[in-house]
Amino acid sequence: MRQRQVVTDRRRAREFEAFVAGAAGRLLHAAALLTGEPADATPRAQRLLTGALARTYADWDRLRGEDPYDRTRQELALRFARGAWHRRRGRRAGGVLAGLGPQERLVLVLRLYEGVAEEQTAALIGLPVERVRAICARAVTMMRESPAGRPAAGGTRAASGGGAAAERPAHE
Repeated sequence: MRQRQVVTDRRRAREFEAFVAGAAGRLLHAAALLTGEPADATPRAQRLLTGALARTYADWDRLRGEDPYDRTRQELALRFARGAWHRRRGRRAGGVLAGLGPQERLVLVLRLYEGVAEEQTAALIGLPVERVRAICARAVTMMRESPAGRPAAGGTRAASGGGAAAERPAHE
């Protein structure tokens, strides 16, 4: 019986390591966008991702066909939301999303960077779909109007007239 458990644990570890090797880069980038840390210094984002991956690993055998990336992304968003909304309001994030609050960053990262549907985003963070839509629209407008959201002279960012290309400031 002990031998079978060892084999199962090794298989589980190999599967999880393969998952992390393929998904950790994108998940870390999403975490860095959430925390507002620059790409070269991401201690908060790394802690956030480590916690989310630890939870995914703990639940690995219970996933039963569920996408581990979705589960980890969900845990990442929930950990960020719990932590960010309890922090001092005076602390501002840096980076591309510096002018946005935690809720706006969370919605933008889920909707525009990760491509999560409005309904799923709303269910994940416990808000009505209309509220998620309004937060996303307000955040995109704020990004377009902020000096950091504008391209340098001769830039090629799409005009603020709308469209998918104009909604990409969250990960450019």
